This record gives sequence, C-alpha cells and structure tokens, in this order.
Amino acid sequence: MDKDDIPGRLDRVPWCRFHVTVIAALGVAWILDGLEFTLVGSLAALLERRATLHLSAPDIGVAASAYLVGAVVGSLVFGYLADRYGRKRLFTTTLLLYIGATAATGLSWGLASFALFRFLTGAGIGGEYSAINSAIQELIPARRRGRIDLLVNGSFWIGSAAASTLSLVILHSGVIAPALGWRVAFTLGALLGLLALRLRRLIPESPRWLASRGRMQEADAIVTAIERRAGIEPPGHDGQTGRVRRAYPVRFFTAPRVIFRRYRKRAVLAATLMVAQLFFYNAFFFTYALVLVRFYHTRATDVGAYLLPFALSNFLGAALLGRFFDTVGRRPMITGTYALSGILMIIAAWLFRGALLGGSAQTGAWAAAFFFASAGASAAYLTVSESFPLEIRASAIALFFAFGTAVGGVVAPSLLGVLIASGSRHRVFWGYMLGAILMLFGALAEWRYGLATEGRSLESIAASLTDEPVANGDGRNGAGQDMG
Repeated sequence: MDKDDIPGRLDRVPWCRFHVTVIAALGVAWILDGLEFTLVGSLAALLERRATLHLSAPDIGVAASAYLVGAVVGSLVFGYLADRYGRKRLFTTTLLLYIGATAATGLSWGLASFALFRFLTGAGIGGEYSAINSAIQELIPARRRGRIDLLVNGSFWIGSAAASTLSLVILHSGVIAPALGWRVAFTLGALLGLLALRLRRLIPESPRWLASRGRMQEADAIVTAIERRAGIEPPGHDGQTGRVRRAYPVRFFTAPRVIFRRYRKRAVLAATLMVAQLFFYNAFFFTYALVLVRFYHTRATDVGAYLLPFALSNFLGAALLGRFFDTVGRRPMITGTYALSGILMIIAAWLFRGALLGGSAQTGAWAAAFFFASAGASAAYLTVSESFPLEIRASAIALFFAFGTAVGGVVAPSLLGVLIASGSRHRVFWGYMLGAILMLFGALAEWRYGLATEGRSLESIAASLTDEPVANGDGRNGAGQDMG
C-alpha cells in the first residue's frame, strides 16, 4: 500500500468511532437548518402579536426571504473560501457565524433587526452546506458514502420536528410566557451550535484537500491517525517525505469555468435535480401553514402538530432508503425517488382539488410523496458533491445550491402564495402540479445523464485538477471532459 495514496487509504479504513464522530459533529448543521427553517413559520402567529415583534404576514415573508438570500450569499462566499483555505477552518467559521446570528435573533427589537439577523443566520447555514458536504464526502469511505450522505442531509427533519414541538410547547403549555418563549427558542439553536463546536474540535482537516494543496506530510499524518484508531496498520514509512504535488490555483471563477467547460452534462443534471427538489419543497413547505389555515380551517397555533408527521416521513425516507443508493445504485434510486414523489404528488394534488380528504388525511397523502422526495432531494446534494473535482467541490455545491434556491426558493413560495390567496383549490392544484412535473423532469435527467458512482472513489469519478488526465471508466477522461 502506497502511503501517498491518501484517497485509497481513506476508502479502505474500516467503519469506526471516528466516522461516527464526523457524522455527529458535522451532521448537526442540517438539524440546525431544519430548526431555523421551521421555527419562524411555526411561531408566525406568535410573532404577529403586539407583545412580541408585532410583525405582519408580509413582514414574516420578508424575514423568510432574508434567510434564503443569506443562505445563497453565505454558500457562494464560504464555498469558495472552503476550497481555497480548507474545510476545517470554514466549517468552524460558519458555525460561529450561525451561533452569533441566531442568538442575536432572539434579541431582535423590530423587523429591521429581525431580518438582518435572519440574513446572517442564513449566511452561516449556507456556508455550512458547502464546507460540510465537502468534508463528509472526503472523510467517509466510498462504500458507505451514499447512505451516510442521505442520513446526514435527512437529519434536517429532526431539526424541523424539534422546531414544531418547541412551537407547540411555547404556544400551548403555559410553561413559558409567549412574549419570552420565541426568544428562548432561538437561543436554544445557539446552544446546540455550541455543542457542535466542541465536537468539531475533534475533526481534522480533510486529508484529500491537504494532498491537493501539496501538503502530503500533514495528510499522511492525519490518515495514519485515523487508521490506528480503526485498528489497522498504516503503510510502512521509509523516511522519505513522499512525492510533492503542486497546488492547483483556486480563484473565485475557477469553479464555473471548469464546470461549464469540462462537465457540461453533469452540470445540466445537477442543476435539474437541485431546481426540481428545491421548487418542490419550497413551494409546499413555505405555504403549508397557509393551506391548512385557509382550506382546512386549522388554527394557526396548531400548525406545528401537522408538521410533526410530515417531518417524520421526510426523515424516515432518507434514513430507510439511503442504503439502497449504495447497493441498488445511484441512477435507479435517484430516478425512482424523483419519479415516485412526482406521481404521488399528482395524486395528492388531485385529492386536494376535490376536497376529498380532511386536513389530517391530506397531510398523510402529502407525507407519502415526501417520503420519497426526501431521499431524492438529499441525493441531489450527493450528486453535486461527487461529480466535480476536489479543488472546486465546495464551490460547485455552492453554485448549484445558489442557483436552485434562486429559482426554487424564491419563485416557488411567491407563486404558491399568490395561488393560495386566490382561495381557489383549482389554482393551487396547478401549483402543486408544476412541482410534480419538475420532479418527473428530474427523474428523466437522472436516467439520461446519471453516473454509477456507488462504491467508487471520488477521484475515479472526477480526477483532481492537480493530476494528469487518466481514463476513469465512465465514458469521460480523467479531467472530466464530457464525451459524446
């Protein structure tokens, strides 16, 4: 075994406590995102009261938009910095930003301060997406990469369920005064972030990233420590320092230049999957409470109870289906989950249009669609993080997340909001149908352009820009030039 074969050594390490620590320390980012994403919607009725911030419904929308814009900006900026300065430095910086911003949100005194702090919170979470997806991909062995990625991304719904439960406690229990409870809710997110910060001290820099920067001795030392923790013997050292690698120069526009010159087909696939799932989710999730209140006469304070089974279905979808992405394969599973979620949403939308179900039963119909959509949505991030070279991995995740959020995160809630305001079930039905059709397009794109990446090293899927192009067996050369 070559001690300079950093990727090969990382992929051969048996599953051990180190990998569990990586999941716990880095995966908490999605729990925090789910908490933040759901909290404002669940507490919207409370934030409208005079005793709190006295926000109007449009004000709540402004705060939601500020969070999404912050996530896009944070993803682009911190994604580039993670490629240039390393994963560990950035996943620490982004978490510190999140902790400070969400704690400050609990101290807000009006719309302007609330929107500003939501923007900064979103920037921290957006940066987490780029830096952490990269780190997890580069530290988890290839044979388990799919299921772990889906499990981690699916943990978003643990945060969502926690936010729903927290909102019910604040609004109904009488234990915490509502005027204070919303402030406590945001402070709890900061406390969870502090716990994650402590765990992240145990996570090393990505050895793959270090090797790409020519820092082979540091990379070797980290992999050696991981191997010893897993109970295997590192390769012998002969006193040599190892081969020297040049560092590929990473600039702000390096990622889009490489992606759209060398990986055009993969870029089309990544953009289609991201736009489809982000439209599908944001169209539904941001307007879910409005639909329940307007069409099913649910009390605004009870919305959290309807979110709990929805969140549970989403988490179980990613957790239970994840292993099949490593065994059955990426292409059939992504195609299947996108197609099934689209078909089930068409059925649920038809039931909604005809008012054939009550609020609880209709929630069950939607939850069935999102059981499969959750796995597909998580696999969209998996696809992006696997498909492009190490030197631009975080930037690629940021680019496609930003593009998908700009289209799905901004357009979808606004469109559905207008349709819901009309009071017409028929018009809302066509909004849901649009989301379902986009998921079916995602299934077609995956079937046409998807790669069989299960069990393969990241370097065989997209060769490092530092290395000379070599054949990698997927119909493309090692530099990633799409062929045919």
